[in-house]
Amino acid sequence: MLHRVALVATLAAISLVSRQAEACGCFAPPDPTVPIVQAGERILFAVNNGVVTAHIQIQYAGEAKDFGWLLPLPSVPTLKLGTEELFTTLINTTQPRYFVQTTFKGSCGSPFPGPLAASAGGGAEFDSSNGSSPLVTQASIGPYDYAVLRADSKTAMFDWLTANHYFIPTGTDETVGPYIHAGGYFLALKLKSGQSAGDIQPVVLNYQSDLPMIPIILTSVAAQPNMGIQVWMLGSARAIPRNYNHVVINDAQIDWVNRAQNYNDVVIRAISETPEKHAFITEYAGTSSIMIDQLDRMGRFGSTSTLAAITDPASFVEYLFQNGYPTPSTTGFFAPTLTPLAKSLVLAQLPVPAGLKAQGTTEDNWLQNMRFFLETDRVNNPSRYVGWTPTFDPAALAAQLDEKVVRPALEAGQLFRNFPKMTRLYTTLSPEDMNRDPVFSFNPSLPDVSRDHTAQMVVNCGLFTNSSDAPATLTTEQGFTFSLKNSSTGPTLPPSSPNALRIETLGEEGAPTILTDNTASFSQKTGGSCSVGDPLSLGLIGLVGLLARRRRQS
Repeated sequence: MLHRVALVATLAAISLVSRQAEACGCFAPPDPTVPIVQAGERILFAVNNGVVTAHIQIQYAGEAKDFGWLLPLPSVPTLKLGTEELFTTLINTTQPRYFVQTTFKGSCGSPFPGPLAASAGGGAEFDSSNGSSPLVTQASIGPYDYAVLRADSKTAMFDWLTANHYFIPTGTDETVGPYIHAGGYFLALKLKSGQSAGDIQPVVLNYQSDLPMIPIILTSVAAQPNMGIQVWMLGSARAIPRNYNHVVINDAQIDWVNRAQNYNDVVIRAISETPEKHAFITEYAGTSSIMIDQLDRMGRFGSTSTLAAITDPASFVEYLFQNGYPTPSTTGFFAPTLTPLAKSLVLAQLPVPAGLKAQGTTEDNWLQNMRFFLETDRVNNPSRYVGWTPTFDPAALAAQLDEKVVRPALEAGQLFRNFPKMTRLYTTLSPEDMNRDPVFSFNPSLPDVSRDHTAQMVVNCGLFTNSSDAPATLTTEQGFTFSLKNSSTGPTLPPSSPNALRIETLGEEGAPTILTDNTASFSQKTGGSCSVGDPLSLGLIGLVGLLARRRRQS
């Protein structure tokens, strides 16, 4: 019988009242070629020989006492700490990007320097008794206390959680039913006493299961409308949604001219066109090598023993900056900053002096220039450091950094060396549609999917001196061609135009099964204009007239 991994990532069991639904990890300065998509859930699955490794990003904002996380599982898991940097790097490395390659006919100048770029998470104690207690395991890891409970009885499980001060999110009682059965388990997490919501970091679970699954029914407890769900799958082949449909979005709907900033809206509308609104899109499928050395490059982090022996605070922090503790994506014109977790650990022992904070010194500025502050500014302005007597323990701090930053990053990086293929899947779901748990599998027959998409624009300069005023022809990657009034305004399709080019099902072998093909709704042109009588062409003619009138009025 198929054992399916049931995971509630991020939102499934956190407080509906105090949770910030769209909280996100630390992002690098935004790439203008990438459409910004904030997902409510982010999970990385790696599947190998009946064992699933799941890195789960936990996003939460609220009181620590109201933090609760409840996960249905098919077997007893082992837990480790994960790293937020994994998801930051995955997002930056696999996010879809939309480019417009522009060429000019005539002598008008280009306002762009090049191609227009557009684009779119203590040891365990085992209770082996046969008594009434549902407890199987309880232990602590990082900022968390956790317990694994048998899922035989909802009443017994809830009674144990309440008695042991685990927060049970509102609505869980109504949605937990499908996961209560003999042979099932629940993982419950809470923050340790004295920890805050800022101490939350991803967790890594390993357990036996044939295929991974997200228990979306339980997730509906804390979901928001059109909540984004991002799933990365590592394995030997391209991954598929096994019991959800698959969608190829209609790239004629993408606002290529304006950097694809409507990308998520197109996805939402495309998903809504599918049966039961149950579908994923594939945003990337290909080699996992694009993530190699992103987290675990040779020599990153230096030596923990060397770090532990540095007793001078400024030298200690400088070692971090010199040995890979800054997030790798902060490059170029941006001063390096420590990863959020590393920064919080350092500031817990070496906080910004109150006098400096009053002068407007930021945490990053303090860390980046600690030697100047302590050796020069402190001499010249001693009043700013009155009362600053930190307890700096380099050995303890180095051990914390090793446990919570170094090892999670190195172990996450190793995954991309162990598995040759990576797939990124994305969907949006509203609570009322969260009535089927998506299961994921693999299909070695399917082709790769690039994250990069390119349209071609030809600007016909003629008498125009400014290319943004000149008429243009835009041809999307899927082959749809539009005559534009000017190169700075993209086409507007009729409201009835589909957002899903194809709706299909993907099996574990063979080609997709097409359920709906909307290609015929559009005119795939080989020339520069739509054919006469084409409904799309008529809509575009009307659009051109409307744009002309608007320009005369402005």
